[in-house]
Amino acid sequence: MSVQISASDVNKLRQQTGAGMMDCKKALVEANGDFEAAVDYLRKKGAKVAASRQDRDSNEGVVIAKSTADGKTGIVVEVNCETDFVAKNSDFIALAEKIAEVALANTPATVEELKALTLDGKVISELLIEQTGVIGEKIDISKFEIVTGEKVVAYIHGNYRLGVLVGLSAAVEGADEAGKDVAMQIAAMNPIAIDKDGVDANTVEREIAIAKEQIIAEGKPAEMAEKIAQGKLNKFFKETTLLNQEFVKDSSKSIAQFLDSVSKGLTVKAFKRVQLGA
Repeated sequence: MSVQISASDVNKLRQQTGAGMMDCKKALVEANGDFEAAVDYLRKKGAKVAASRQDRDSNEGVVIAKSTADGKTGIVVEVNCETDFVAKNSDFIALAEKIAEVALANTPATVEELKALTLDGKVISELLIEQTGVIGEKIDISKFEIVTGEKVVAYIHGNYRLGVLVGLSAAVEGADEAGKDVAMQIAAMNPIAIDKDGVDANTVEREIAIAKEQIIAEGKPAEMAEKIAQGKLNKFFKETTLLNQEFVKDSSKSIAQFLDSVSKGLTVKAFKRVQLGA
């Protein structure tokens, strides 16, 4: 004789697992009303759903940036799903926030190390599979970055679409506000390095080669090309390296000059920028 499954039992399991009403009813029927067995059934179903969705693109999601209370460490993590609808769901955002908290507390070095950590008593990689089953979309972690230093400021831009970490050289008065201003600059201007020393040699060579070709194409003599190309390279550094960029909030200053005005010698030691789907 089959066990009678009440609507309140189905609702209880639904509240507990977040799975759909029909899935919960089927799980309780299969488990003869045993809640623990029904949860296991749903988890197994989730794993099966996850496996069948591995070929799906999960390009939506959220980017969470956080720093420790002492401001010495910051992390930024991108947690993905398939649709904008799920990305805006409060439960999905709460899951991403929890993953970010675990990352901040344990400071793993890579995405793989982060997925091997535990959250609410479950390994994160398994939790992602389980949530794929509950939500019905492929849930994954695609990016993870960490910055440590004297003062690390975390900033989330555009409704969880982009996260920035800024590592400043000193925890001086006004560093929080200055760090946020610099983070907003990084979000808007997407610099490729802190200063010209951080630009790799291949990029420099490519920029010089492009500049020389442009100059010769304009009909200028080849002997002038080297000098003009150097000028173009300096302009490239000014536009693409953080400390040399014009400060968006005050174009009369570079970022280096702005930081120096906050506190003499204050500068950026590291930064990370994670944009959703980029």
